[in-house]
Amino acid sequence: MLPLYITRQVKNFLATLDAKQYAQITRKIFSLLEDGTANDAKKLQGYDYLRVDAGHYRIIYKVENNCVYVALAGKRNDGEIYKALK
Repeated sequence: MLPLYITRQVKNFLATLDAKQYAQITRKIFSLLEDGTANDAKKLQGYDYLRVDAGHYRIIYKVENNCVYVALAGKRNDGEIYKALK
């Protein structure tokens, strides 16, 4: 199991969710800890990050030095998550 590091933005975002959505996203994040990959993960163009979907939400992360770094999490259908990445 790989160590997990999440940003303050992700912690604050998770705190705003209801229990069902919180469980859905954290389940997906914890599944990344097995080997750092997900079946539906895609590389972001121009960045060293991967993205993965969890319901209506998107998780932006990278695996580096045998650690999973979750940089951002947010709604999948609005572009705010990508604006925050820049």
